[in-house]
Order: sequence, then C-alpha cells, then structure tokens
Amino acid sequence: MDTEDGTVKYVLTGDGAGTIFEIDENSGDIHATRRLDREEKALYTLSAKAVNKTSGQDLERASEFIIKIHDINDNEPKFGKDTYVASVSEMSNVG
Repeated sequence: MDTEDGTVKYVLTGDGAGTIFEIDENSGDIHATRRLDREEKALYTLSAKAVNKTSGQDLERASEFIIKIHDINDNEPKFGKDTYVASVSEMSNVG
C-alpha cells in the first residue's frame, strides 16, 4: 500500500515474527534475521498487514505467508579413519 503522507506502517505477526523474521515497517519488506534450519523447524506461518501509524486502524486485510524450509545436507561427512585404501579392476562394469 502506497501513501505519500507516511501514515502507513507494516506489522508482522506469527511464527518467529520479530525474532527470526522482521518486517521493515516503512517498506513492508520481510527478511530472515538468521540462517534457517529445517531440522529446527520446517514451516513458518506469518501474517503481514498495513496499519495507520496514528490510529492503529488496519488499512487492508492481513496477508498470510507460508514459508517452507527445504532440507540441505548441512553436516560435514565424518570418517572413522584418516586414510582409506581401495582398488578397482580396470575391466570393472560401470556402477
């Protein structure tokens, strides 16, 4: 919502609002404040709305955002020994 008199601010509510996720109250841009990890939480539900700074009245209905975190392999491989030795015959089948 665009008003030139500066009376609009954006408000964020829901899972992690104000801690994990923040909203720029002037532009409405939402960003994460830290790296997200699917092992901690796989899904966040947030709501954002525009309100009048002076009266606190809602200027529009809240918009709901569902943020799904995709899993990546963020753990380093662990090996029991420092060195491994193996051999493959030159005529071995692929696979």
